[in-house]
Amino acid sequence: MNAATQTKRDFLDFSSLSEAELAGLLALGARLKAELKIGIEHPYLRGKTLAMIFQKPSLRTRITFETGMAQLGGHAIYLAPNDIGIGERESVKDVARNMARCVDLIMIRTFSHETAVELARESTVPVINGLTDLLHPCQLLADLMTMQERFGRELRKLRVAFVGDGFNLAQSWIEAASLAGFELRLACPKGYEPEKSFVQRLRNEEIGTISDNPVEAVTDVDVVYTDTWTSMGREKEAARRRRDFKGFQINDALMKHARKGAIVMHCLPAHRGEEITDDVIDGPRSVVLDQAENRLHAQKAVMVWLLRPDILRIAPSPD
Repeated sequence: MNAATQTKRDFLDFSSLSEAELAGLLALGARLKAELKIGIEHPYLRGKTLAMIFQKPSLRTRITFETGMAQLGGHAIYLAPNDIGIGERESVKDVARNMARCVDLIMIRTFSHETAVELARESTVPVINGLTDLLHPCQLLADLMTMQERFGRELRKLRVAFVGDGFNLAQSWIEAASLAGFELRLACPKGYEPEKSFVQRLRNEEIGTISDNPVEAVTDVDVVYTDTWTSMGREKEAARRRRDFKGFQINDALMKHARKGAIVMHCLPAHRGEEITDDVIDGPRSVVLDQAENRLHAQKAVMVWLLRPDILRIAPSPD
């Protein structure tokens, strides 16, 4: 594999990126999107193969990676949970080493973040985190791209409120705020805050606040973001979570506290009538379909960056 002859990079989180790398990925994603719409093709990954490991199913993750690889001239292979049994039927190490002999790039969507980390450590080809229970960097890259489309490239001027479960999306928002420099306000019910290390980072770096007050969080912000209250794998907690998250719904009454031009974001899938109301998610402030589309272009930028660094030369992260 050509990737193995280069200094291998992976895309597992935002913490491993430099500010210049983030800016470059967002700019490349925007260029790929704009040029595609006027008929310019980008066969940058012709002859390359992406293996997609899914332990968690997803509409957007599969369709955007598979379509993206096709648009870049390559090929994608979908591997369902029962196709591999990674970590059970076959060790993560053996999966990584075997796959790396046949493909150029691996994407994994899984539960344990350590599975993605071990896969990247053992693989000689780049690995992309398509989602873990700890982080969701691909979604955040698409979200930042969407914010730039609405507000311009200077993200530092923005205020973002995340209202809901302090799970993987909230933790990726903390990483993104640390790198991009915008103000982040988290509103989570007590007992549903992000992991302690992320809360400590939020406070130590003075990049935002965390409370259990949604109104306080969304007052005068530019972006109001939410996610499902019950993530995949936690379905047995759904009834309790609906009780615990009462008052954390994104609705018209809450949105009145945000800035006049504020946008509403949701990574989808949405449980309409729970974390967000129909009139808000389908209303003029909603950019959820833009986010979904931008997963395609942001992830194409990541794949090009990992396999064709000659297309996008970015200063490496400092040691």
